[in-house]
Amino acid sequence: MAKWRILLADDHAIVRQGLNYFLGLQHDLEVVGEASNGEEAVKLAQELKPDIVLMDLIMPVMNGIEATVHLRRDHPNLTILVLTTFSDKDSVVSAIKAGANGYLLKEIDPERIAEAIRQSVQGVPQLDPKVASQLMSHVAAPATTASDSTERLTEREKEVLRLIAQGNSNKELAAACGITEKTVKTHVSNILSKLGLADRTQAALYAVKNGLD
Repeated sequence: MAKWRILLADDHAIVRQGLNYFLGLQHDLEVVGEASNGEEAVKLAQELKPDIVLMDLIMPVMNGIEATVHLRRDHPNLTILVLTTFSDKDSVVSAIKAGANGYLLKEIDPERIAEAIRQSVQGVPQLDPKVASQLMSHVAAPATTASDSTERLTEREKEVLRLIAQGNSNKELAAACGITEKTVKTHVSNILSKLGLADRTQAALYAVKNGLD
């Protein structure tokens, strides 16, 4: 019997080891590769041709949202399941908008992860109950003022935000915009302040969620 081929993408080795061990016990599932960041996941997906990617969100080099965007573009039929600790609506909405087929929390039972993989490759979307609750609240909530917040940004700041969402470093941002790294840092600081965000990862999620990527 052919097994579903799985690629793990998580920056914590202990998480990958645990998943690898448990999924290896399943008669119909097989882990074919492990990535410690989003960039590795994109490269390994091209090389290994997995059926499913279990994707963490917060990883170095390239986060899970950015990696999902790349994978969905390059591999339209690939099943991508987010497996993370974050259940906030921004993360959920951003992941689904990026192209994820499901969103699971790491606190769930391992058996549930295996079953979610089986269901997702059959075309059944998978949402953790907590995630479903967040999504329902988001849909039911009044329209947000995200567009108003974005309008507070200058054109240069919008350009920098788009480049952040694409995973560019400060050095790459400086080269792309023709400005110094010091100026880039100033723009990033202004963006975070105007949008009420804590860091670059939140900025990238914001950009993807609001179509600025």
